[in-house]
Amino acid sequence: MSSSLISSRADFVELCRQIRDQGLVAFDTEFVSESTYRPALGFLQFATRERTVAVDPLAVDNLTEWWEIMSDDQTTVIVHGGQAEIRFCLHFFGCPPRKLFDIQIAEGLRGRSYPLSYSAIVRRVLNQSVDGSQTRTDWMRRPLSPEQIRYALEDVEHLIDVRDAQSEWLGQRNRLAWADAEFGRIVSELEAEIKMAPWEKLSGAHKLSRRELAVLQHLAQWREDQAAEQNRPVRRILRDDLLIDLAKRKPESTQQALATRDLNRREYRRHMDDVVRVVQEAMKIPDSNLPQRPQSRRDEASSEEQVIARLLALALSNRCAELDVAYTLVATNRHLLELVRFHRLGQRQTDRPRILVGWRGELFGDLLRNVMDGKVAFRVAPKGARAPLVFESGESGERTIGC
Repeated sequence: MSSSLISSRADFVELCRQIRDQGLVAFDTEFVSESTYRPALGFLQFATRERTVAVDPLAVDNLTEWWEIMSDDQTTVIVHGGQAEIRFCLHFFGCPPRKLFDIQIAEGLRGRSYPLSYSAIVRRVLNQSVDGSQTRTDWMRRPLSPEQIRYALEDVEHLIDVRDAQSEWLGQRNRLAWADAEFGRIVSELEAEIKMAPWEKLSGAHKLSRRELAVLQHLAQWREDQAAEQNRPVRRILRDDLLIDLAKRKPESTQQALATRDLNRREYRRHMDDVVRVVQEAMKIPDSNLPQRPQSRRDEASSEEQVIARLLALALSNRCAELDVAYTLVATNRHLLELVRFHRLGQRQTDRPRILVGWRGELFGDLLRNVMDGKVAFRVAPKGARAPLVFESGESGERTIGC
């Protein structure tokens, strides 16, 4: 398999033509995100069955042909933990990937560990080792050394072989549909995240009054605009917790704003006049025009809800062990709390929690509902069993559906 570095647009266009012809490509990116508003794309790596190649985006500044391929429904694009690659596609082209295969997600559907690193998956699936010595590279600095380029290319060299092995295993166990659903879910969630208003990403916003929420919305949008204009991370402009604090205190002067100790830092002080101005603009909004408090967020879970969620987690973990599926891919504590509230409050069908939808619902829904309804009992499994517990019908001693 030959390797090369593409730094001319003509060679890049030819690469894209080859990728279209083959309909299958492994893809990865290297980027720097510590000091810019959005991650800065520093390197792109591709692998087909014939070649492995890198593209320098600092030399080839128009990558439209590639983003067109990534967002079409003809070419399978293989990634590992591809959230960054999905975001780049959405940002640069405005369309989501439609035919993605993420080996990290696929591995979570055929083993109990998720998420696994690229090197761990290659070792586990192909019994091969990969180099990790260049993880601290500044991918925006030129020239890159041969060792750095070789390291970057290794990130895609094994993706096709891993995908082939995973697809065969998943297909034999009728799990490919699960994987496709998960790939689509990740893309949809990232697409929705990008469309969120800046204030919606802040923890604690749902606890504010309508007036405080209006202040927060204005402050969050101001911070976003400043970060974009200065090309700096939003938290370098003003931290999330300080936005919440300012929304609650609603300072009328710079002196009042600086009453919070952390706002006295030099990098924050220079923004305080603007901050006070934004706050006071929000304070002029008539009461009738204030935003409604978010309805989708709930208060903190009660202690009894947490207890029920822990019981469900026990049943869910046991079932995942039986199936060789990663628990962390199936649900989080938040998802289980959503199920508890859905079950206890009898919410509408359209509000069904994620754990009851799709392949998750098919595999785990009956078990979790039966646990909450008291229809199952559990005992310690015999030594050597795949899972530590056995769940049984409380009435007949037979295994309940979904256990």
